Amino acid sequence: MLKSRFLGTFLTSLAVATVITVGNVAIDSFIPPLENKAIAAPKMTPAQQIEAVTKNKGQIGGGDQLRRFFYGDLLPLGVQPGGAGMVVNLYNKANDVTFSYCATYDVVVAVKKGKVTMFPPNEVK
Repeated sequence: MLKSRFLGTFLTSLAVATVITVGNVAIDSFIPPLENKAIAAPKMTPAQQIEAVTKNKGQIGGGDQLRRFFYGDLLPLGVQPGGAGMVVNLYNKANDVTFSYCATYDVVVAVKKGKVTMFPPNEVK
C-alpha cells in the first residue's frame, strides 16, 4: 500500500513537471521574445559615435561612452600631464582617431583625427 502511494505521488509529480516543461517550450517556440523597441538604442555609425564622444567631451561619464562604443579597439599611445593629474591617449586604428582620457573623473578631454601621441597642454587641461 505504501509503495503504491509513493509510486502514485511520484508519477503525478513527474506528469505535472512534464506538462509544465512541454507547455513552456511550446509557448516559447510560437511566441517570439518580447523586446521593447522604444528603449532599444538605434545603431550608430562610427562617425556618429565619434561625434557623440566629441560632443560630450569634458562631461563625467564620457569615458563610459568611449568604452561602450570602442570596446577592445583602443590602443594606448602614452600618458601626459592633464585632466586631474595624468591623461592617457587612446588610439582607435579602425577610425584613425585619438582620444585623450582622464580616468580620475571618467572623462574624455580631447579628440583629434590621426595618431596623436601628445596633445597640446591647453587641450588636455
